[in-house]
Amino acid sequence: MDARLFERNLRRSTLIAMFVGVARSRKYGRSAIRAQPPPLNGSKYTTIKMARLNVNPTRMELRRLKDRLKTAERGHKLLKDKSDEMVRQFLVLIKENKKLREEIEGEIADALRSFSLSAGAPLEVVQAIALPTLTATINVGTKNVMGVDVPFMQTARVGDVDLPYALCSAPAELDDAILKLTALADRLLHLAEVEKTCNMLADEIEKNRRRVNALEYVMIPQFKETIKYILMKLDENERAAVVRLMKANKNS
Repeated sequence: MDARLFERNLRRSTLIAMFVGVARSRKYGRSAIRAQPPPLNGSKYTTIKMARLNVNPTRMELRRLKDRLKTAERGHKLLKDKSDEMVRQFLVLIKENKKLREEIEGEIADALRSFSLSAGAPLEVVQAIALPTLTATINVGTKNVMGVDVPFMQTARVGDVDLPYALCSAPAELDDAILKLTALADRLLHLAEVEKTCNMLADEIEKNRRRVNALEYVMIPQFKETIKYILMKLDENERAAVVRLMKANKNS
């Protein structure tokens, strides 16, 4: 029974000391301090200071901080909307990338299977395959996706696909493999373009998320706490001026 009474008195005295310290800090113009009563197991509690900028508590500074707070909130909303739209486009590109990769990997596997079946082709045919019979032009540029310059490629072929060997000198599987790989060239370039776009958008989404978090959890709370502090100081100055006027009138 005595132990419980001692713990109750200890908690009561701790709360009284905490409220007296907060009132004293407000009286002398310090930033407000959040404190929690210590647990009964004897461990120490930590005090957390609210974020506040080191500025002079004047009306001009108050107006400037309100303008900065309004700009920060507007920028936070714009960056948040931009991040949502970038994530939406990123998900669309990821689905397209997955579909393209699965289709191209299946077609490449079929082409390689045909190559393996035509392993008995003569040496002249193998040497003839290395000779180019088709000319292609690739135009590389950039396009803007939500403020990010991503690659953009266009291909143009000159001529038709021509097998550089006699049809009777090679198996049919080799013809099939060459035609399949030639048709896959444009799709491989498109797959590379989509994958690079996904990587660049992922990096930009991460950067934009850091900006949003910095505004939401650092800058905007600092501005709000500083504005609250300046308003409190201005109210204290006004009350002090009223008290001085009352004393002056009383003495006169």
